[in-house]
Amino acid sequence: MFEKQAAVFLYAISPVHMGAGNTVGVIDNPIQRETHTGHPCFAGSGIKGAVRHAYQVIGGDPGDIDRLFGPPSGSSNLHAGAVSFGDAQLVAFPVRSLKNGYAYATCPQALGRAQRMLALLGVSTDWRVPAVADGHCLIANPQLLSQDKLHLEAFEYEARASANDLPAITADLADKALPADKAHAFFRTKLQQDLVLLSDTDFTYFAQHATVVEPHVRINAETGTADDGGLFYTENLPPESLLIAPLLASQTRTGKAEDALDATGVLLRLKNLLDNRPLQIGGDATTGRGIVAVRILEG
Repeated sequence: MFEKQAAVFLYAISPVHMGAGNTVGVIDNPIQRETHTGHPCFAGSGIKGAVRHAYQVIGGDPGDIDRLFGPPSGSSNLHAGAVSFGDAQLVAFPVRSLKNGYAYATCPQALGRAQRMLALLGVSTDWRVPAVADGHCLIANPQLLSQDKLHLEAFEYEARASANDLPAITADLADKALPADKAHAFFRTKLQQDLVLLSDTDFTYFAQHATVVEPHVRINAETGTADDGGLFYTENLPPESLLIAPLLASQTRTGKAEDALDATGVLLRLKNLLDNRPLQIGGDATTGRGIVAVRILEG
């Protein structure tokens, strides 16, 4: 049984490709998405695998890997790991804006789910998430507006400033979700100022259709030219996207006294290693994809 828990915020610094396999659609290599919402997500197994793979490289003790994450398949000493990551849910999504370059879009559903997850993990929030109608939005920063309208991509929204509810949410979210260092100071401020609340329907449109889609060409090693049929398209979650996932910890379960570590110690080792640090997750690592900033909040 897991005895300790924490919330993990993942903030995309580069495009991230957590692949969902091949499809027959226009995009050959799509990203993972939730079935019921259509929002991009990161499978918990993929997050755990990325942390395990990077554990020693980013400064962890290699002797901790098997007792924290479980032994590799085929090992003669099988036991459960002491760490579990849940699926990461989308909280905010960057969308091109006529003013200020881009805005962080979110919706009542995304904020409500994030608040529920934080509460379940013991992280207190005092958010009052307001409702918003299709074609309308709530803003915290009037500088995003052009003639009293908000323009995202090719769409125009009736905008209304939120006096209390949204500014309180953005301030708390920026403080909790992003590393507290000078390198992220600009983005903490921008997340606090330029988060806009869309309806669930309008937000889902951007989450489904405003991702990064890149063409790739497969080169023939002998001719040095493109293979016939070698053009394919890969989808990525755009930089500046924000997701949240649960992290659960138990005592180690190797059965060896020398490996014994309680749940508090397990969580502390992960937090000390990952909090406010970059992590590579997903595919296409050799092309600079998958860099995220990690923020861990204990419950």
